[in-house]
Amino acid sequence: MEKDQLDSLPFGRWGEEVAADYLEKKGYQVLERRYHFHHAEIDLIARDGDYLVFIEVKTRSSADFGSPEEALTTWKKYYLRRAAEGYLYLNNLNNIDCRFDVISISFSPDGQPEIEHFENAFE
Repeated sequence: MEKDQLDSLPFGRWGEEVAADYLEKKGYQVLERRYHFHHAEIDLIARDGDYLVFIEVKTRSSADFGSPEEALTTWKKYYLRRAAEGYLYLNNLNNIDCRFDVISISFSPDGQPEIEHFENAFE
């Protein structure tokens, strides 16, 4: 998905759309987008084989403020875990293998995404 296709979306949402497209091309089944639980949000929830994957998408237009994955703070991880626990509880999903991934997206000046996928990023 290129920049001109998504100019009307806020930049973060743009990154989420790029990440969802990337995951679907890799064979993931995207189940939820922007899932809210109390004060927390999970950008994407997807199936990867037997795994339920909670995905944080970090998007940056430049490296001036560090890489996208560096923006994942301890507090953000805490809220993501709480939201994931809420999702599992509300959907009656016990005994399911889960993991947390981070997708880092940086955009070059020509609007092409550079994607890095960190599987099991919270270990």
